[in-house]
Amino acid sequence: MDKNMIDALTTLGLSAEQIANIKQLQASLPAIACWQKICATIPLVNTNFLLLNSLYCLIFPDWEKTPAPAWIPSEKLRNATNITRSIKQLGLEDYEAFLRWSYQDYEIFWQYVCEQLNINFIKPYTKIIDISAGIEHPQWFPGALMNISQSCFKHDPNAIAIIYQPEHGSISELTYGQLEALSNRVANSLVSLNFKSGDAIAIDMPMTPECVAIYLGIIKAGCAAISIADSFAPEEIATRLRIANAKAIFTQDFITRNNKPLPLYNKVIAANAPLAIVLTEKNSLTINLRASDLTWEQFLVENNQFNVIACQPHAAINILFSSGTTGDPKAIPWNHTTPIRCASDAYFHHDVKPGDIFAWPTNLGWMMGPWLVFASLINGGTIALYGGAPTTKSFGEFIQNAKVNILGLVPSIVKSWRATACMEGLNWSTIKLFSSSGECSNVEDMLYLMSLAGNKPVIEYCGGTEIGGAYISGTLVQPAAPAAFTTATLGTHFIMLDERGHPTESGEVAIISPSIGLSLTLLNKDHHEVYFANMPTLTGQLLRRHGDHIQHFANGFYRALGRVDDTMNLGGIKISSAEIERTLLQSNCINEAAAVAVTPMGGGPSQLVIYIVSKADNRIELTELKPQLQKLLNEHLNPLFKIHEVVYINELPRTASNKIMRRVLRKQYETARKP
Repeated sequence: MDKNMIDALTTLGLSAEQIANIKQLQASLPAIACWQKICATIPLVNTNFLLLNSLYCLIFPDWEKTPAPAWIPSEKLRNATNITRSIKQLGLEDYEAFLRWSYQDYEIFWQYVCEQLNINFIKPYTKIIDISAGIEHPQWFPGALMNISQSCFKHDPNAIAIIYQPEHGSISELTYGQLEALSNRVANSLVSLNFKSGDAIAIDMPMTPECVAIYLGIIKAGCAAISIADSFAPEEIATRLRIANAKAIFTQDFITRNNKPLPLYNKVIAANAPLAIVLTEKNSLTINLRASDLTWEQFLVENNQFNVIACQPHAAINILFSSGTTGDPKAIPWNHTTPIRCASDAYFHHDVKPGDIFAWPTNLGWMMGPWLVFASLINGGTIALYGGAPTTKSFGEFIQNAKVNILGLVPSIVKSWRATACMEGLNWSTIKLFSSSGECSNVEDMLYLMSLAGNKPVIEYCGGTEIGGAYISGTLVQPAAPAAFTTATLGTHFIMLDERGHPTESGEVAIISPSIGLSLTLLNKDHHEVYFANMPTLTGQLLRRHGDHIQHFANGFYRALGRVDDTMNLGGIKISSAEIERTLLQSNCINEAAAVAVTPMGGGPSQLVIYIVSKADNRIELTELKPQLQKLLNEHLNPLFKIHEVVYINELPRTASNKIMRRVLRKQYETARKP
């Protein structure tokens, strides 16, 4: 430890005795044990980010090259987890044995999961899985009838199901009994309007208690909810309604953000939506409905008793969307078995227990909205919902006052918090873990997040809509390294492939089927072509394409390196380059466009860079062009897709078959900015 470091640590609040103790620990202990001792004996380290970061860099000088643990579970904590309880119950040796058993004996594992989660079956299954039609077409729970909504309401009806606070409002609570009654009224109302089992009904509104009840009511009635993000432009709403053949849509008149009303119902009208059931935000403006539409009050009947519709396990409950590399977004049906994956990942990897309060700023348009509903309710937890923006101090005060135990986030939000320091000084002592998903994380941002709650772990969680959860994550029984993963999710097995299709330690993820949650069909694309065509086999078994680039390190950690195809995660939403380019080409200044996602220096959420070939007679300054292009994205796609930089280029690099080589552009950009 040199003089500069000693001076820095002194400035950050450490005494000479504490610094001497750190030097002694560093000289006498391996790095991980040294770090554990420092965090346990110097409390200031856990809450002072600058000190935490400085010492982390001191103890793990190679952290940029190899992930290093910033949090290590105590024996007491490990023994209290759902994972350890299961390991002991099953008579297994350790977590590694549990993981191997979960994918090697997957049939017995998923039966065990259903027993632990108390999944309700109206008619029992004859077996767990039938793969006689091949690995691409597994039939889970053949012979069974079920409605997964029943598994959300097996807990004490007086327990709290939802805690909610509107922006600038006060906290309210909804019990399991009240949520069940409201969802029953929704189901009865749908039946009274002659909706039939299998009908698709859209939801385009923010996450509120009514939104959750609507979602569950649709499922109870045997229908399928169509997930639409409330930030989408009319064109994108119309696309999703068309693909899913929507029979109706639930929406809201306005969304209030920072005291500003943002029209939502008008966007639904512009999308030429079918019958709309419109909720009104408190203190909202007066709005005139189309003659065919209904207010929430007109729609809702009084009957709060409903016998759920019994369905085949593979009947659709939810139609979600995820971008492909070209054309319309992929329409991915979730069925009655998919929520078992959501709840399993929450039970094991997020250690959700009855009564835990789980917050994740999201909505039903992104898979984490439906995921949060099932992850919380099937496990007997409480969903914490906030009606305002998660980048404000008010959101942090809600997390504090609601006594949230588990907080999930998109990394971009953490980056915003760090830039504004808006969450500092709050009491987040009830948080036992964070979770991060949707984008690649930045190490220092995640260390900052940990420091906001006294150095609590961040469970990285990476998967997709077509998985119903994650294929890779972390646990509370393993050390946690910032922006790194520790394990495949239980019940999942994957490998990485190089460009020749051979196993490697850094390459494209390929998932080994079967596993509950993996999609079985697509509404508007060929499922085989998207996930299995031209994939290699492993020991005679066809692998499933995923598209993430993952690196596995010698010390066991994994790190996500983005996508290998032309899709990207922006603001936690998957979008294709082609969709962005189509939107930007509406500009009369552009001849050609190429959109690429680049990883910022030091890692973290992807940044959107646009390469432009201008029209010869209409080239304008970039300072003028960038806001024009951003306006097009805001109006026609999604305002969450922020352009980082626009670059003029004489011509786009193309293959012999005239396809744009976006990887070349990405590499050019990353090379140009290297110091």
